[in-house]
Amino acid sequence: MKLYPPITDYMATKLVTFLPDMDIREAIDILLKKKISGAPVLDASGQLIGMLSEADCLRILIEGPYNHEPSSAKIKVGDYMSGRVKHIESSKTILDAAYEFVHSGYKRLPVLEEGRLVGQVSRVDILRAIQKMTPAVKHIPDSWRGREPAMPTYKQTFYGKNS
Repeated sequence: MKLYPPITDYMATKLVTFLPDMDIREAIDILLKKKISGAPVLDASGQLIGMLSEADCLRILIEGPYNHEPSSAKIKVGDYMSGRVKHIESSKTILDAAYEFVHSGYKRLPVLEEGRLVGQVSRVDILRAIQKMTPAVKHIPDSWRGREPAMPTYKQTFYGKNS
C-alpha cells in the first residue's frame, strides 16, 4: 500500500498544448483566455519538446527594446519556449511531485507515461491533494500529554490564534 496517492489522481488531463510553429501572440491569447500560466509544446507527432510559460512570453518585450515595442513580425512559440523540460513519470506520487516543486521552483510539470504526455500536475493540484489528506492516527507522545506544543505566536495567523 502506498502512503501517498499517485499524481494521476490529481493531474489535469485535458491540456492546452501548443505547436512550435504557432504564432506566439496566438499562444498568449490562449494563455489569457484560459487563465493559465503555461502549457506544453508538442511536435507534429505529439512528443513533448518544450514548455511555454508566461515568463517565456515576457521575453518578447525584454528582447525588443530597440523598437520600444514587441516586433510585429511573426514570432513562433518555438523561438521562446523552454526546450529543457523537467517532467515527472505517471507512476510517481504527490510526495514526489511536491519534492520536485519545492526543489526546482517549477509551477507545473508535464506527466509522461512511456515517453508520452498523459497530463500535467501543478502546485495547486498538490495543494488540493493535501487538503483531502487526513492523518490516520493523531499520535501524542506520552511525555507531551497535558502539555502539547503550541504554535509559536509569530507563526499564528488571525484565524489560527487560540481563543
